[in-house]
This record gives sequence, C-alpha cells and structure tokens, in this order.
Amino acid sequence: MRADAMSLMDVRFAALDPEVAASAGGVWRRYRGTEGGRERLLPDFLIGTHAWMRADRFLTRDRGFYREYFTRLKIVDPSMS
Repeated sequence: MRADAMSLMDVRFAALDPEVAASAGGVWRRYRGTEGGRERLLPDFLIGTHAWMRADRFLTRDRGFYREYFTRLKIVDPSMS
C-alpha cells in the first residue's frame, strides 16, 4: 500500500551522491564556523542539501533551521496546512 501512495504522489528514491555530500560538508563547515554550535549534526545538512539539490520541495516541521541554511529550498510544513 505504501508503494502505491508514493507512486500517486510521484515520490521517487534518489541516493545520496558525492556532489550532494560535498556541498553538505561545506554548509556544515559554515554552520560550525559561524556558530560553533553542536545542536545540529552532519545528517541534518545531508538531508537539507539533498532536498535542495535533488527535489523541488521539502516536508518538515523544522522550518527555522532549514530556512536559514537552505534559503532556496521550498519548505512545506504539514502543521501549517
């Protein structure tokens, strides 16, 4: 049933590739360099960069972080519908 729903929504799997990983590393370095924080982990940046480079929108409730670091990414917040 889940595969049918994913097909209906035109959701496709796209593996993480070296270009996305390298870009995510750059964004993560900027985050660590400017804020020095440790609240965000590298996977947050891999997810955001993958969505920015390989998708046309990103479904998340965490709008603040992704809007700050991925300004060109279209954010969809399900709680705002």
